[in-house]
Amino acid sequence: MFTIKVTPRFGDADGLRHINNIALVEWFEVGRNPIFRIFTPDLDLSHEKWRLILVRTEFDYIGQMYYGEDVEIRSYITKIGNTSFTIGHEAWQHDELKARGKAVLVHYDFIEGKSKPISDSIRKSLEKHLVKEDELAGTPEN
Repeated sequence: MFTIKVTPRFGDADGLRHINNIALVEWFEVGRNPIFRIFTPDLDLSHEKWRLILVRTEFDYIGQMYYGEDVEIRSYITKIGNTSFTIGHEAWQHDELKARGKAVLVHYDFIEGKSKPISDSIRKSLEKHLVKEDELAGTPEN
């Protein structure tokens, strides 16, 4: 599991100091950077080196988050397929789960314009961060 701390910006909040739901899109993307580095260590976005394409995201808003308090973003792998994998994300404030989400990424060759199988070495790196759904906070089992 990867964790980062985010300090909400003034523009992330509304007039009631609530964090706007759009902020999670950016925060969860930043949380994916360590996973991006598994595929492209230098995060070079050239077509020759970048190997991922985002195909799906979803978010569940569980509780309100507020401006002026740091948010911890947790990112982990929940599923690994042949050419794609799923990243789980959680946003925590004051040790309480406030939001969760998922992102599905495909291992992709931009020059050939098609998906590619995930190599064994990358699969092993991803597996180090694999978390089963029933181990997650806020699931019916927990």
